[in-house]
Amino acid sequence: MSEQPVNPDITSDDKLWAALGYPIGIIALIMLLMEEKKVRPFIKYHAVQSIAANIIFVLISILLGITVVGALCAPLLWLVFFWWAYKAYQGEYFEIPVITNFIKNQGWV
Repeated sequence: MSEQPVNPDITSDDKLWAALGYPIGIIALIMLLMEEKKVRPFIKYHAVQSIAANIIFVLISILLGITVVGALCAPLLWLVFFWWAYKAYQGEYFEIPVITNFIKNQGWV
């Protein structure tokens, strides 16, 4: 994951909303529905990225859930979401391999 420098225009409110979007995916969707939140570039970037990551997480959980490996991997994958939330709360724009490139190529962020 490549890291970009912290932007001084990012408020603590932006950081909090962005961080909450990773472990609680529905909050990311709510952010994109709120007019004052979706115009903030930092919030929009993390909201779209976290929605895509949560969709991939659910699909992987379903595919692996039928095996013992899936039961062991899901909690470990969940910890990754908390790491991403921590990085978002630090005010970082970070890239999740494959997911970030996909959402950028689609023009979503």
